[in-house]
Amino acid sequence: MSALPESIEALIDEFTRLPGIGRKTAQRLTFHLLKARNEAPRRLAGVLERVAADITFCPRCNNLAERGELCGICADPRRTDETICVVEAPTDLLAIERTGIHSGTYHVLGGAINPLEGVGPEDLAIDGLIARLREGETAELILAVAATLDGDTTALYIARLVGPLGVRVTRLARGIPMGGDLEYADEHTISRAIQARVALDD
Repeated sequence: MSALPESIEALIDEFTRLPGIGRKTAQRLTFHLLKARNEAPRRLAGVLERVAADITFCPRCNNLAERGELCGICADPRRTDETICVVEAPTDLLAIERTGIHSGTYHVLGGAINPLEGVGPEDLAIDGLIARLREGETAELILAVAATLDGDTTALYIARLVGPLGVRVTRLARGIPMGGDLEYADEHTISRAIQARVALDD
């Protein structure tokens, strides 16, 4: 029998279901909320209920959005579909947005093709992407998917679909990271860096 009330154990268990949260961290979070008494737990519960009720996917790009509305990027009149950056998840979108270098729009796939886990093209938001490209506004499609086997498979699949539409398809360059030393890089990374080399006057 547990030394804690059942409801507290249930809250700890729910926290442990979150990525990167172990039992000890879950206990710390739970006791932090309990120490704050009614205000913090109720505020957190209210926010979670609001997110569950109001947050869905943008009908245009599949990013997170308020129910019935476009996401903030698609709703921004300064953004156009001339360049669409394709990412696997909203977190990837946020990472690119932090750089401030992409002024176009995005399309969130919701994952990558992975036959071993039963994820096929039909499980991703690829149809919506093709529909956007058929509108004829897009000049370039940037495939910003992971540099993994699944990412490569997904990029190749999308590139083949997009080919007949006459849209330029590019992929993020891969290679030696800023500040990295060649001696610590693996052969695959070095090979990619050489293949993606650019002229010094670019």
